[in-house]
Amino acid sequence: MRQSLKIALLTAAGVVAAMRGLLSHEQSPAHASASQERHERSGGAGRKRWLWTLAKHFALFLVVMAIGGFLVAASGVIPIKASSGHWAITRWFLQFSKGRSVATHTWGLEAPTSLDEPRLVLKGAGAYETNCRACHGNPSLRNPRVAQAMTPQPPYLPQTIPQWESGELFYIVKHGIKFTGMPAWLAQQRDDEVWAMVAFLRKFPELDAEGYRRLVSGEANLNREVAPIQGLLGPETMPRAITVSCARCHGMDGLGRGIGAFPKLAGQSPAYLYASLQAFARKERHSGVMEPNAVGLNDEEMRELALYYSSLPKLPPSTPSPESSLAIERGAAIAQQGIPTQRVPSCVACHGPGDIPRNPVYPELAGQYSDYLALQLELFKQLQRGGTAYTHLMHSVAAHLTPEQMRDVALYYESLTSARERPAQ
Repeated sequence: MRQSLKIALLTAAGVVAAMRGLLSHEQSPAHASASQERHERSGGAGRKRWLWTLAKHFALFLVVMAIGGFLVAASGVIPIKASSGHWAITRWFLQFSKGRSVATHTWGLEAPTSLDEPRLVLKGAGAYETNCRACHGNPSLRNPRVAQAMTPQPPYLPQTIPQWESGELFYIVKHGIKFTGMPAWLAQQRDDEVWAMVAFLRKFPELDAEGYRRLVSGEANLNREVAPIQGLLGPETMPRAITVSCARCHGMDGLGRGIGAFPKLAGQSPAYLYASLQAFARKERHSGVMEPNAVGLNDEEMRELALYYSSLPKLPPSTPSPESSLAIERGAAIAQQGIPTQRVPSCVACHGPGDIPRNPVYPELAGQYSDYLALQLELFKQLQRGGTAYTHLMHSVAAHLTPEQMRDVALYYESLTSARERPAQ
């Protein structure tokens, strides 16, 4: 208490001294009168001198205010405890500043695709449950207890989302907000993940508890009673991380929830799955969803997950639509023969299909969702897709593919039923 009093007295003394310095620069009445006479005689020159004097006084005032503010902060009298909340004027100022900053920095920002796509909404739902629910709640628990002790309190988003444009939501999710505890998106390279979150947030106000649960968990309900594969294998054979987090996106059957929001893991090479988890944990492969999940796994758990998903059976792909037949034919030609004029090698040597022995850390692409494959190729092209030590090979390949060619190859691989299926002759 004595120390705080001493600092407060020093603060007051410092401000008084600064004000004295300000006053000492004022001219005496007689001098001011003489100056006024000279100003009347000199006209514009006097006006310039007066403006210069005013500018000096204003600058000195700012210096005094800055020194005074520092001394007040140094005194420790300003409370920083979250339990006290904000003053009303402070709360208003922060909200006003936030709104103006977001509006300015999102001028002209538009979503690159429709935010009504079900796969985007599904992808954003899993990310929200993993990263956001603990603070912002869900329809079953709108006000998480710990988050309500924060200053400011994280809002229940369905009540505030309508106040923001989609571009503004993108900016807030990607960059976070200072002084609030709202973090930036962990993988700044993954705008696609942020837009998926925005797609979910747009849907969020319409959801009740059951609708939210279905988006987040699918048919595997909260007490884990509906999961045929779990019933067949027995709970002792399933790694804990599956039921805690992995099944939320990839499903207990490893088929990625069925609409291309998440990749199929069933039947994938265990070496590839293990290497991918390691890359996510080391931040060598970027994802705001996978990185926090992978970093919490130890080496043994990663191997267990890889073995579990690799042991699951693949399901045959859905029948391709008639309008995609030509695209699949073009993709088959690229995958089997490459495009020599564009310096694009064939895909089958590394990713199949066929009987050629391949590096086990190369992923098998047969039957994988075309949306996921096309996204990965685009990330490779943008140099935003990390992974194993062989990632650089795909950077050079994707750099020479057009978006249409990426889509054709992705549709071709999605149409295959097995990684050992032979190319059509």
